[in-house]
Amino acid sequence: MNKIPKDPKQIVFSGGGLRCFWQGGFMKRLEQDRRFAPERVTGVSGGALAGAAWLAGIEDRLLDEMCAAFESRDSNLDLFNADEDGITPHQRMYCGVVDRVLGREATNTIAEGPTFQIQIAHPPDTGLPTLTGTALAAAYEAELHVVNSPHFNWAQKMGLTSRLVDANAAARDGALVDLVNAAAVIPPVFEPPLWEDRRVVDGGMADQAPMPDPDRGVTLVLLTRPYKNLPEVEGRTYVWPSKETPADKIDFTDPDKLRDTWALGEKDAERYLAGNGPDTA
Repeated sequence: MNKIPKDPKQIVFSGGGLRCFWQGGFMKRLEQDRRFAPERVTGVSGGALAGAAWLAGIEDRLLDEMCAAFESRDSNLDLFNADEDGITPHQRMYCGVVDRVLGREATNTIAEGPTFQIQIAHPPDTGLPTLTGTALAAAYEAELHVVNSPHFNWAQKMGLTSRLVDANAAARDGALVDLVNAAAVIPPVFEPPLWEDRRVVDGGMADQAPMPDPDRGVTLVLLTRPYKNLPEVEGRTYVWPSKETPADKIDFTDPDKLRDTWALGEKDAERYLAGNGPDTA
């Protein structure tokens, strides 16, 4: 088993929706024993929020805010109270939490911190972004199970494009909240918003663990689930939960599952520190 690098130059927060709270618990526990000072950080989908919270040092606040938002929900659907977000509360709730936790102090910290890049994706311009995004999401889910790797290309073959956005600049320009929200858009649960006049969908459809640009130096990749096919790249270490996280990707009804997912991250960090974590590649 490869050891977690003591001084990674790059840290990648993969996607995974609410499973990304494992990353929060994992990094919080690791940093009780060691401190990280990477030169570059990337995030995608829910990992964009997890990465932003880690860089700003507000992981605990993010957990508390998300749990509080879930306390009043007992269903992921509201068939009789549809609004501009449709019949699910996900987009409104997620964006509200992001807005509350990424305040001025957190944004300033990120603006002045290490290079932070967030991956977003654009669907082809069909005039039907939600429908097109849903088809792309289906292709992504199919490839995820067939190829079983965090790196894939089926959605790109259907016209999806992606790019890394300078999150430090977005923070300086007051657009960090919008960028983090744009990175985690899963049609049809989320309606594709605009970023720089183009529709966006979940960046994780293009790559669940995007490497920084430039990509150089020892890299720690924080996955949120195991994969059978991981590339063997010198200097790159993948880590993942020891078992399936209690939190489902988009179940916004159970705060205890978030707390349990965080706790699993803490326990897994202790295993890795003791040299007993899952095999890494």
